[in-house]
Amino acid sequence: MYTSMRDMLQKANKEGYAVMAINSFNLESAAGVIHAATEMCSPIIIDLHQDHVKRYFDCDVITRPLVKMIEQTSVPVAINLDHGSDVALLKRCLHAGFSSVMIDASSHPFDENVKITRSVVEFAQEYDASVEAEVGNMGLVGEGAGFTESGMYTDPDVAIRFIRETGIDALAVSYGSTHGDYPEGYVPTFRFDIVEKIKKETNLPLVLHGGSGSGPENIKRSVACGINKINVGTDYMIAQRDFLAKALAENPDYDYPELMHQSYLEAAKVIEGYIEIAGSKGKAI
Repeated sequence: MYTSMRDMLQKANKEGYAVMAINSFNLESAAGVIHAATEMCSPIIIDLHQDHVKRYFDCDVITRPLVKMIEQTSVPVAINLDHGSDVALLKRCLHAGFSSVMIDASSHPFDENVKITRSVVEFAQEYDASVEAEVGNMGLVGEGAGFTESGMYTDPDVAIRFIRETGIDALAVSYGSTHGDYPEGYVPTFRFDIVEKIKKETNLPLVLHGGSGSGPENIKRSVACGINKINVGTDYMIAQRDFLAKALAENPDYDYPELMHQSYLEAAKVIEGYIEIAGSKGKAI
């Protein structure tokens, strides 16, 4: 069932759970996402990151077969452009058939972020597509990148104003997570008060980016505080990579088509675990 994020996130908001949004980069990885959602009877969002769209495939090429795959399942599935800072590409994705987009103008000053975001909201209305935006900056794990520091946390008062001035369907807030793979044993510290204040004042679906490595307890509490969409990419991709490495080490002559097929089925188990934690299991009914 192909849909936008709007209806599924509104339902999640009303019933107090979160929908998982899983980064995919080709049809095979997207198939793993759909498989996990079907197994768990859960709504799900396929996140296609802007950088992946530019580097690995074109939105005109991947959208139609992906939508065809989605139409063959009974659970609600959305296709969302993740971190779309290139407005021209974002518009192309909507024209190609994406049901949702994230406009990420968070690097701009507040007024410019509002202006850009509002223009995307107006454009997306022509396609009945939902729009996510961002205030604050989650950042990246990596050399010189560091983890989320005080200057990167979303100011809740700014976020509340932003929501009221843009008409967005969901807002990504920075309250402790960081994109990428954390060092072993590291669990980030979350500022749940940021989420609670924004939720109380706006009742808008809120989004956690950088869900990989955040830990079950942080995710559960995030959902309880008002998070309705949780982005995970790194853990899913690592699971695929680890399966491939192990399978080829055990059998270098592994049949390639079956190897690819099994890699996403194995990695889908990671998604199923996140669906359980986020509370969306069985919510596709």
